[in-house]
Amino acid sequence: MSAPEWDVIVIGAGPAGALAAHQLARCQLRVLLVDKRTFPRWKICGSCLNGVALGALETAGLGHLLDGLGAVPLQRIRLGLQGRELELALPAGRSLSRGRLDLALSEAAVAAGAVLRAPCEATVAGSHPAGREVLLRSGADVQSTSARVVLVASGLGSPALGPELPIEIRISPQARIGAGCELDAGVKGYGRGTIHMAIGRHGYVGLVRNEAGDLNLAAAFDRPHLIAAGGPAASAAEVLAEAGFDPLPEAAAATWRATPALTRRSNPPAADRVLLLGDAAGYVEPFTGEGMGWALVGALAVVPLVLQGQQEWNQGLERDWARRHALLIGSRQRFCHGLAFALRRPGLSRALLVAAGRWPALTAPLLQHLEGASRQQITPEPCR
Repeated sequence: MSAPEWDVIVIGAGPAGALAAHQLARCQLRVLLVDKRTFPRWKICGSCLNGVALGALETAGLGHLLDGLGAVPLQRIRLGLQGRELELALPAGRSLSRGRLDLALSEAAVAAGAVLRAPCEATVAGSHPAGREVLLRSGADVQSTSARVVLVASGLGSPALGPELPIEIRISPQARIGAGCELDAGVKGYGRGTIHMAIGRHGYVGLVRNEAGDLNLAAAFDRPHLIAAGGPAASAAEVLAEAGFDPLPEAAAATWRATPALTRRSNPPAADRVLLLGDAAGYVEPFTGEGMGWALVGALAVVPLVLQGQQEWNQGLERDWARRHALLIGSRQRFCHGLAFALRRPGLSRALLVAAGRWPALTAPLLQHLEGASRQQITPEPCR
């Protein structure tokens, strides 16, 4: 393989993959963006963009997309636990359905010069001195192509990682299962501009109105309890009742989808000419838009390494990506891991909620984290 067909193949056209493809196409690289589903598509996601995510889109020059798509400003978060409620003002945030966001980002990548192929399943295959092979499947048709660098951004439990890759996926024994559905705008309660977070003993449920007024519901449940309760609708009803939130009988008839185990880590998040980003690189239970922030920040951070990899590849690039990912995203994931630890313990989480109600200043670190008040800034890499 003396001349790979592509400079970069990006597997997965969610926020991480589409934004990375957009940035790299702007650098005049030959970029192939592949996704197994057609657009627009619905995804299990809280549909919230926090300050970190908003900053990443602005840095990429795509902040204007949100206004054009009608993204809803988020002013507050409402927490419910054991019949107690606490409202906190949010310093930044927007709500936008993944169907519209993912479509807009993929269209921006195509407008910048990337080639989108969907629906198509991609699997990383063999490595060669000049590039990496990728198998593309569309129905019964299987083709082989190649790129100097492959980015895998295909989500949790990614089937894109072929057996040739020396990457171990470590799943936490306590990992919860994600689940979600969407209820139409006629459902009463749960006002616009607010993230409603109901916390129970065996999971939590987040609810937010999107740009069409529909109520997006995203949850995480303990796997044993999810099975014992008879499914996500029953589990969600229990959590809402525990928190003291209004019931949602419409959820029982909704179409629910579930995710693989949430908390996991890919070790290392790189291999020969392959870099993992987004959920494929590692994930923990998110809070309010954290997952989207991790994905978009990772997409910006990976660009300089991909550009270096166009000239030659070495293991230093793989180590650099592991370090960058740990610095920019790993610390934020540890924050969410600690928060999840507290929320799994009713006594501790109740004490924290009571303390926050009495002394609102205690919530400042949390709000700063959601705002993205970090001094670690990502600047666009100049194209070479």
